[in-house]
Amino acid sequence: MRVSRAVSERDGVDGAMAAMGTPLNVETMRRMGFDVPAETGPGDLVVAIRARDAAALEAARTALDGLLGEASRVPDRGGLLGEAPAARTTASAAARAEATVALLSVPGPGVFPEAMDALDAGLNVMIFSAGVPLAQEIALKEAAARRGLIVMGPDCGTAVVGGAGLGFANAVRPGPVGIVAASGTGAQQLMCLLDAAGTGVSHVLGVGGRDLSSQVSGRSALAALAALDADPGTELILLVSKPPAPRVADLIREAARRLDTPVVFALPMPGEDDLTRAAETALRALGRPVPRWPRWPARRRPAAVAGRELRGLFAGGTLREEAAVIARAGLGWDLEARGHSLVDFGGDAFTRGRAHPMIDPSLRLEALAHAAADPEAGVLLLDVVLGFGAEPDPAAALAPVLAAALRDRSDLAAVVSLCGTPADPQDRDRQAAALREAGADVYASNAQAARRAVKLVEALERAEGAPG
Repeated sequence: MRVSRAVSERDGVDGAMAAMGTPLNVETMRRMGFDVPAETGPGDLVVAIRARDAAALEAARTALDGLLGEASRVPDRGGLLGEAPAARTTASAAARAEATVALLSVPGPGVFPEAMDALDAGLNVMIFSAGVPLAQEIALKEAAARRGLIVMGPDCGTAVVGGAGLGFANAVRPGPVGIVAASGTGAQQLMCLLDAAGTGVSHVLGVGGRDLSSQVSGRSALAALAALDADPGTELILLVSKPPAPRVADLIREAARRLDTPVVFALPMPGEDDLTRAAETALRALGRPVPRWPRWPARRRPAAVAGRELRGLFAGGTLREEAAVIARAGLGWDLEARGHSLVDFGGDAFTRGRAHPMIDPSLRLEALAHAAADPEAGVLLLDVVLGFGAEPDPAAALAPVLAAALRDRSDLAAVVSLCGTPADPQDRDRQAAALREAGADVYASNAQAARRAVKLVEALERAEGAPG
């Protein structure tokens, strides 16, 4: 994916993709206008480049060869007599190290045997992969319970175990708060807010987005709660999830009441605390002060009134859910009927066959330019999620698009929720400065960003309805 993006960004290249010839990738290439040979199979590496002239095409091919060579290069292992061969199974690899967790990132249909191998070897399992059949997820979690282990996932994008960040984790300080997360970006928002308050985390145990569904019944969440309750370094537990099944929510709350460690819930749904208020509740329970959450106000304000609709373009599903709850409370429950929209570009419909928008923002940037050109749009609301594994410099691509949109339309406003820490590889404060310079209001709290966007829309609606 990174190779495809690097080639497509070269001068004179209008489109490029390098991928295995799976049916989904072939379909994507054909939608891009490429004529893929009919005999292409899943074991083939397919390269497609569209350039403006022969010179640009040849330069792109040369660059592609170099990038693919770098990607395929492996360290020299020597091969001397007596040297142990590389481990070929998860269990054999575990036998050579003092490991406690296996992280699996293979195509979803192939996860089950690898995960069972890891469980049989006595390892807890983090499954980064999506697309694991529901029945296999349940079977894996039941097998883990019999062994006294935890399965984090499938589709577990974020975890912190003993200070080590796994997946899309942020650089945060150690501390007394354990997080159980059926939401990757929800966990990231909480850990970043706690870090901004000077409080750290003991562990972040992701459990997968389906764990609190009626079918899975919170199997991993219950195991994670018990593990954190037994951890002497955890003084308080935060549980974050997209809206759970009601019966499972009751089950989890009852289990939480039986623990010695207090549990605070962060559920983006009506009647529940949003993520920021949950973080504040946790801080107060620990006897720690609640800070003023970082904010970087825009240097400009809309100069006139035109469009009055809210356009939310999100990379984080839970951040989108939280913003939707806040927007419905302020703008009405029939958001879509009123012309407003909030889209999760990290959802399955947008990530099949392509990278998550936290890695490759191109699809969301296209949608942003389209939304900014819509005269009915009055406020743009976006999230930017930093951390290990995420785009190295998201503001480098986003800020110019925002600046151009706001420059072309003096009546348009932009609000950005920035989830990260100053210690993240992307440097939260540097990202904030660039986005603010582009004309956006920037907030460390996603809930505060959503409320700011709603207030701007409400102000536009009042101005539009005022007598001339």
